[in-house]
Amino acid sequence: MSLPNCPKCNSSYVYEDQALLICPECAYEWNPNEVAEETTVQVKDANGTPLAEGDKVTLIKDLKVKGSSLVLKVGTKATIKRFADGDHDIDCKVDGAGDMMLKSQFVKRQSS
Repeated sequence: MSLPNCPKCNSSYVYEDQALLICPECAYEWNPNEVAEETTVQVKDANGTPLAEGDKVTLIKDLKVKGSSLVLKVGTKATIKRFADGDHDIDCKVDGAGDMMLKSQFVKRQSS
């Protein structure tokens, strides 16, 4: 029997515990028999353009990286991996800096 991927983090390491499915990576638990309620987070960039996972974005402001002497310059490109709740709502891969969390108010979507 094949179990579905986690609806929150898309992990394939889901296991079953009685009536619930559990993701060991993000600790999300859900009942597959219940109707899935859409809790999609609508994140918009600095210009008000809706963002989606996989979009390429550009920084619109120089940003100091906390706990480091690194500064991300205006125009630095990043790819959105997923959205998160909280102050820093974009989990992305920044070119030349690696994975980090950014605020959506400091990015704009690249035109395709």
